[in-house]
Amino acid sequence: MPNYRDILSINEQYALDNGKENTAIKLLLMHFAGFKPTDLMLKLDQEMDPVQYRRFLYAVDDYIKHNRPIQHITEEEFFYGHRFCVNCDVLIPRYETEELVTYTLDYIQDFFGSTPIDVVDIGTGSGCIATVLSLENKNIKAVGTDISDKAIDVAKRNATSLKADVEFLQGNLLEPVQDRKFDVLVCNPPYIPNDEVVDPLVKDHEPHIALFGGHDGLDFYRALLENVESVLKPRYIIAFEHAYHTAKVLKKMIKQHLKDVKIVQLKDMQGKDRMTFIFKN
Repeated sequence: MPNYRDILSINEQYALDNGKENTAIKLLLMHFAGFKPTDLMLKLDQEMDPVQYRRFLYAVDDYIKHNRPIQHITEEEFFYGHRFCVNCDVLIPRYETEELVTYTLDYIQDFFGSTPIDVVDIGTGSGCIATVLSLENKNIKAVGTDISDKAIDVAKRNATSLKADVEFLQGNLLEPVQDRKFDVLVCNPPYIPNDEVVDPLVKDHEPHIALFGGHDGLDFYRALLENVESVLKPRYIIAFEHAYHTAKVLKKMIKQHLKDVKIVQLKDMQGKDRMTFIFKN
């Protein structure tokens, strides 16, 4: 059997020759070998188990020949340091959303202090936002909603595995929580315009219901802003993730629907307008 060094070298080149990320090969190798990141460097000269090797090679072909996301092959993605189960029923968590969570946690602490906080995550998908908020701030009682019952099943599984006390409800946007009031509403809705060209790796494998947001990508923000205060307490925070080119339009929409609020728009680590926070005192 070849050793890990040779396996990595050969298959990384295979990926590069086919226009794929060679870093994905390392992630697949560690997954099928059961390694932590530090293990691989210590065991490069060891031979790989034959069964694990066959599974790894099959996964490499699945990634390169069938253009399947490695997160769907491994059925996991790490978000905010926590392992989340992902599959074709939910959007794969992105790094930009980790930034949204970080700012939300900071604003909650500054705005509400150490008091108990009710948070709702609209369009929860894998449950990553609601689950992490609950884990990172013990004063937060989180609820997640999603129109997809399959997504809700994934979210519940993730919260259970991470021992997070989060309630998940199936239904469209605000419908499942119309009889409740929250201090914070967080939402990372579908915001890709319907006619925008999308990488086949994303378009062919991730749920379209979690990707596309109408002709301009703003349909879900419009629907939320029309009724959002019906589920919010008098003093609240709203946190949105959005496309970088829609920040100005979204700000105008917010001003049309919500009065006497403070709007803060922030750039992500790539310098793109990605997050909008709304405060009512």
